Amino acid sequence: MGFGGWFGKMLRVNLSTGVITEKKIEKKVLSDWIGGRGLGAWTIAGEVPADCDPLGEENKLVFATGPLTGAGVPGAGRFCTSAKSPLTGTILDTDAGGRWGVRLKKSGYDILIIEGASSEPVYLTISEGKASLHEAAKLWGAGVYETNDRLKDILGHDTSVACIGPAGENLVKFASVINDGHYTGRGGLGAVMGAKKLKAVTTQGSRKVEIANKEKLDFMLYEAGKWLKANPITSQGLPEFGTPVLVSLFNELGVFPTRNFQDSQYPGVANISGETIAEHMTTGRKSCYGCPVQCARLLKTKTGTILGPEYESIWALGPECGIGDLDTIIEANHLCNQLGLDAVSTGVTIGCAMELAEKGIFNTGLSFGDTTGLLQAIKQIAYREGSGNLLAEGSRRLAERCGSGQYAMQVKGLELTAYDPRGLQGMGLGLATSNQGGCRLPAYMAGPETLGVPKMVDRFSTRGKAGLTINQQNISAAVDSLIACGFVNLAVSEEYFTRILSAVTGVDYQTQDLHRTGERIWNLERLYNLRAGFDRSCDTLPPRLLEEPIQEGPSSGKVVELKPMLEEYYRFRGWNESGVPAPEKLRELRLEDFKC
Repeated sequence: MGFGGWFGKMLRVNLSTGVITEKKIEKKVLSDWIGGRGLGAWTIAGEVPADCDPLGEENKLVFATGPLTGAGVPGAGRFCTSAKSPLTGTILDTDAGGRWGVRLKKSGYDILIIEGASSEPVYLTISEGKASLHEAAKLWGAGVYETNDRLKDILGHDTSVACIGPAGENLVKFASVINDGHYTGRGGLGAVMGAKKLKAVTTQGSRKVEIANKEKLDFMLYEAGKWLKANPITSQGLPEFGTPVLVSLFNELGVFPTRNFQDSQYPGVANISGETIAEHMTTGRKSCYGCPVQCARLLKTKTGTILGPEYESIWALGPECGIGDLDTIIEANHLCNQLGLDAVSTGVTIGCAMELAEKGIFNTGLSFGDTTGLLQAIKQIAYREGSGNLLAEGSRRLAERCGSGQYAMQVKGLELTAYDPRGLQGMGLGLATSNQGGCRLPAYMAGPETLGVPKMVDRFSTRGKAGLTINQQNISAAVDSLIACGFVNLAVSEEYFTRILSAVTGVDYQTQDLHRTGERIWNLERLYNLRAGFDRSCDTLPPRLLEEPIQEGPSSGKVVELKPMLEEYYRFRGWNESGVPAPEKLRELRLEDFKC
């Protein structure tokens, strides 16, 4: 049976020369690395020097689809973007939904590689297997929504637009790339586009994605659909409330960071909860391509109907900054989207500045609870005006410049997300060992520690957390390569994804193959980071989380007991005491050519 799911083609665009080339991808590369995150890691590790300037011409920006993209699989209308991060200096991947990835795939390409840098602003169009560059001087300076509308007016409303706003143009270290209201949010890939003078990439496509075994796929999708309906998270919680449904839950557990992680509960949480938003503001739902969950919210505000903030945006622009006014949080999130900023890093960096001011270390005029100051700071960051020029570098550089690095809530330079790991020990290990820094996505240990997915475990215990974390990291890397939504993975197990992948591609994958692919990707990313200068000392958390117990609430008295978990993690990974993969592990994973 032949290959389905892939077109077997990559598109290379050299912005320095203007040369656009199309090349075949070997079937072995596709079967080994699958797509999405895997193809991105394979490209960056093989082509981008680990010591290069992330904002220099040597860095490359990779947009990769997966074999399930456009194949009619629920939650698989996605793509992954990879590069060396300007915020962290690590290898970075971040994925997004919408329709942009499906249209890239249906134009006939599995992967798009952007290299070099243009001397003048340009945008790239990809349509039905044809690509071309266009001058973008008149778009430079425009916000995300304006850029989207103007390009759709030129190219047609069946076009998807991935673009940057002023934050990306001004090389803010945590600028995002935004498409169809979705965000490749973390790590500053918008700044990589800005450095390359690439304002936007548009996609159109109608080619059919071939399925190797349609009868088998239809059966597996029927079975997967039953699991999605049976799971209360994907059938009730997310469709009714979206991700803000988590606000009240994590606050009740005492793991909802407040005031730059000084506290772990927010007293006014009812005013910003998913239930409150659903009751008073939600007017409709929005979904990614072919997804039945429909987790995005459309909200009616004073200025019109807009896409509502997600759980982590509500937290970062709200309680993290001591703010509980829902209207302000929604306005701040909308402003981040328009300017092209990662709302999480924006809020955590502002929260850091607020604490520095509170302690008399560095006064930016910001203080906890300052709603006006929050909105002003967001604009200053995007345009690098006043103190915003320093905040645009991220919380680590901000705090270290003040000689107070301990107040930056980050790992490897990437700001932490909306979970206090002092009450979630496995989450603490996952954040400390994440290849891209302080992001919960590579190992969503809140699943087993609070939601009972795939099984409930004691959130305060360190026992067994190394093995669970590794399993989560491996399967997450594999699912990110298919590329499928993590929410669907809450209800549909890797066994089902393996059978779906086999049905689409015609390749006989087993569940252990999926795990092994994820392990190979994880180790390849680790090798790249080691080359870039990251070592065991970087696998840690902010001192506050290791040394300062939570003072009140259900998680009081807890700190992250990282050391024993980390030692066990290294042993289970097959790494030495310094966190370097052993030669036998590299041979086992066929990574001998990617030595650190």
